[in-house]
Amino acid sequence: MSRYGRIDLTEELLTWAGVTKHPHRFGGVEFQLNETEIGHLHGNRLFDLLLSKSERDRWIEEGKASPHHMYPDSGWVSVYLNTEQDIACAIEIARSKYDHIKLKGEMKND
Repeated sequence: MSRYGRIDLTEELLTWAGVTKHPHRFGGVEFQLNETEIGHLHGNRLFDLLLSKSERDRWIEEGKASPHHMYPDSGWVSVYLNTEQDIACAIEIARSKYDHIKLKGEMKND
């Protein structure tokens, strides 16, 4: 990974089957699977994801995410992309969300 969080994160997410990139309604770039948002980037250093409360709490407890920068009591988390470890955490959380969306889609099609 390079020192540019957005590039690395974007490149990784777009290698996952079915992931698409779109403009985000509040600025930045949004990543979707089956028209469901995985997460979105604001600039090069801030990645936000909406999770269930239990998932949100788990990632925050593990120190891999922070409460959302604007809505700290919501299900949203923020990952500040300052180091390669932060980028790895963002990818790990995004992959968990991706797998959840994918599983939900497969269950709906059964």
